[in-house]
Amino acid sequence: MKSITLACASILLCFSLQSQADNTYQTTEDFIASAFNSVAPKANVLWLDSESKKVIEEILAHKFNKMRVRYWQQPQQTVWILEEIGKESPITVGIHVKDSAIVQTKVLVYRESRGDEVRHDFFTDQFKAATLTANYQLDKHIDGITGATLSVRALTKLSRIALYLDQQINSQ
Repeated sequence: MKSITLACASILLCFSLQSQADNTYQTTEDFIASAFNSVAPKANVLWLDSESKKVIEEILAHKFNKMRVRYWQQPQQTVWILEEIGKESPITVGIHVKDSAIVQTKVLVYRESRGDEVRHDFFTDQFKAATLTANYQLDKHIDGITGATLSVRALTKLSRIALYLDQQINSQ
């Protein structure tokens, strides 16, 4: 009986630790509505061709298993809700692009146990006005945060992908 109680306590502790690391800072719907200063427009779907998947995989430095990406659009602006693994868990990020430059980057859900400093404005404001270079890099340097290196990389990669996908939408 004692071992069953101990096992149950261990399982509850694991769930408790997981839920503590799962921090939602803003819902997808609220981010989209605030980006467009109104009710969110209907979602669109961008089907990825082999070239787009190749570019995304180059940026991520790993396989990208999705065939399509949802986005929201109004004239000259798009919103992307993307995820990338930080160290062990996905980070959900909202990225608002207008006139081919980032207007806002916001961490919507952070699931890691460390490195959540990337959610603060002092960090995400660095992405404002960033554009994409010809070799799919940001045109500005993003300062890192000690102890959050993998989270910083994740947000930087997602910003590059959002700008790339925005280019794909605007070139159609």
